[in-house]
Amino acid sequence: MREQVKPASGKLGILMPGLGAVATTMISGVAAIKKGLSKPIGSLTQMGTIRIGKRTERNEPKIKDFVPLANLEDLVFGGWDVYEDNVYEAAMNARVLDANLLRDVKEELQAIKPMRAAFDRNYVKNLDGKFVKDIDNRYELALAVIDDIENFKAENNCNRIVMVWCGSTEIYFEPSEVHNSLAAFEQGLKDNDPRIAPSMIYAYAALKLGIPFANGAPNLTVDIPALIELAKETNTPIAGKDFKTGQTLMKTILAPGLAARSLGVKGWFSDNILGNRDGLVLDDPDNFKTKEVSKLGVLEDIFKPELNPDLYGDMYHKIRINYYPPHGDNKESWDNIDIFGWLGYKMQIKINFLCRDSILAAPIVLDLALFMDLAKRAHLSGIQEWLSFYLKSPQTIPGVPAENDIFKQLMKLQNTLRYMMGEELITHLGQDYEEELLETL
Repeated sequence: MREQVKPASGKLGILMPGLGAVATTMISGVAAIKKGLSKPIGSLTQMGTIRIGKRTERNEPKIKDFVPLANLEDLVFGGWDVYEDNVYEAAMNARVLDANLLRDVKEELQAIKPMRAAFDRNYVKNLDGKFVKDIDNRYELALAVIDDIENFKAENNCNRIVMVWCGSTEIYFEPSEVHNSLAAFEQGLKDNDPRIAPSMIYAYAALKLGIPFANGAPNLTVDIPALIELAKETNTPIAGKDFKTGQTLMKTILAPGLAARSLGVKGWFSDNILGNRDGLVLDDPDNFKTKEVSKLGVLEDIFKPELNPDLYGDMYHKIRINYYPPHGDNKESWDNIDIFGWLGYKMQIKINFLCRDSILAAPIVLDLALFMDLAKRAHLSGIQEWLSFYLKSPQTIPGVPAENDIFKQLMKLQNTLRYMMGEELITHLGQDYEEELLETL
């Protein structure tokens, strides 16, 4: 397949609906890295390695040297927001990064100004930004976003564009008939159907132009038949949902270990406090419901209680998220895990994770953008399940259960890259080493 992957020539535009803490932390970080002020810690595309061939060959290049990813020097950033602040002002207001670091890249950040957002406050009740498009009809909004994308591409001389949703969590709702087909969806846009969320408008605009779209929030967005159909029609990659950071990251690391040892879990209580814009949005019950559904499914997918009722059939799983402004972007999560082992004897695990939400999310945004661009150049389209590694509630082909074990997700990601480059997939069976040893005896 190596011959089919087009080179990453020219500039890559990364457009993000939502230029808040996560997006500005990523943009500022890339600017600092390009100046040699910092290193891209946490980014698999920049720091990660991949094994090629047998262990004995010791061939483990960096991923960015193995697959043709866009170079950081060739990235151009833009996006939309409900607030008019340029990226420097937004980053300063977010208070994630040190002010001295931001001042070192101030000129680059000030040059990036948001476009007016396609916004419906009914979906995010706790935000009151006024920097929005003065357009009432959803179809007209989609056309306006398409114009924004095309203008950005032309003005910045970009060869390619990708879009990553970095906006807020929208209210919880179930798919309905307007989401069931592309024809119904496009009619719904023209009819200004309120069941079409703002994130879906951005996704539609991107996919209509053949631009890869990754969803970093737990919203439905591209996880509906209509936009899956559009992605296939335009041969465009899509991925979602919800950046895997903080507490859920810990769950996908720890739970596979407990399951691997066949240790039982009676209860898992998770509490969070955070004070950034995300915390403010999630302070509304309708928005929290969307996040809760995303976070609750992780443990069930890993433990599979229907297959292991003696170990996980009676597990109680509770999640709380509390808005606490003094913490800002520094999210704190507590987990109390009641486990049991041999003969049913009880034990406990307690985790107190003092994390920085946007610091964990920023490299995910960068990696998703670079890998989605790679997928498009490799002629992959539709749902990119191999990017589940980065997501809390991975979108899969309908009818296929999600895989939330982070180690299996990483194996799938790496094997997909090997497949793209025509290298042998790695199963970790190790039988070939034994056969080679027997031949030498």
